Amino acid sequence: MTKSLFRNSLAMLGMVSTVAWAADSPASLMAHYAATAGVPVSALSATRGETLYRTEHPGRNGPMVSCANCHTANPKQAGRTRVGKQIEPLAPAANPQRFTDAAKVEKWFRRNCTDVLQRECSAQEKGDFIAWLNQTK
Repeated sequence: MTKSLFRNSLAMLGMVSTVAWAADSPASLMAHYAATAGVPVSALSATRGETLYRTEHPGRNGPMVSCANCHTANPKQAGRTRVGKQIEPLAPAANPQRFTDAAKVEKWFRRNCTDVLQRECSAQEKGDFIAWLNQTK
C-alpha cells in the first residue's frame, strides 16, 4: 500500500513538473518549446505560427474552423467563443498577461489544438505560434 502510494505520488509529481518550468514570459515559453522540440529558439518561425493560426481545418461537425474563428483575424483584438463569451486578445502586445502562466498555456493549447486540429499541437507548433504572437505589435 505504501509503495503504491509512493509510486502514484511520484507519477503525479512528474506530470506537474512538465508544466512547472519558469514560464513568466513568452520568451521563456518559446525557449521551453524549442528545447522540447529539439531545435534552437532561432528555428522557431513566426510565419509558421501565423499559418497555424489562420489555416482552416475540417471541424468536428462539418464546417471549416481556424483559431481566427474565435480569436478574430487580428490577435490584438478580443474574440468570442462559440457561445458568445469574450476572449481576451492573444497578442502579448495587447494583453501583457498572455503567455505568462505555463499551466494555463498548456491547458488552452491542449483544448484549442484538439478543437481546431483534431489533435494536440507539437512543441514546435506551440513555439512557432508564440513566436508569431510575440512579434505582433
